[in-house]
Amino acid sequence: MWKKERKENFYHGILLGILGTKKSWAVSSNGEAGDGYSDIQIEIIDEEIGIIIEVKYADSGGLDAASQEALEQIEKMHYDENLKDDGIDHILKYGIACYKKRCKVMLADS
Repeated sequence: MWKKERKENFYHGILLGILGTKKSWAVSSNGEAGDGYSDIQIEIIDEEIGIIIEVKYADSGGLDAASQEALEQIEKMHYDENLKDDGIDHILKYGIACYKKRCKVMLADS
């Protein structure tokens, strides 16, 4: 389990590095959200858009299943509550699965 967590953290870190360059975005990592802690949460204040990203490492290469699991976790744990409380209605939810040099991104828009 520790190895999987470490691999997941690697991809999480890469995403934070990329997303953190957007000066007009409020990017938070592992922040308290809903009934747990979301991997990455972004508020684009000027556009009233919220983004939630959940990252999974697909041990066996099952990218579809892992990215779907990530989306289900966002819903099950109500990670969008904080954004809704801030008055953000348009929320993009991304389930991202990584395996070695491949990744799969699934989007749920609300």
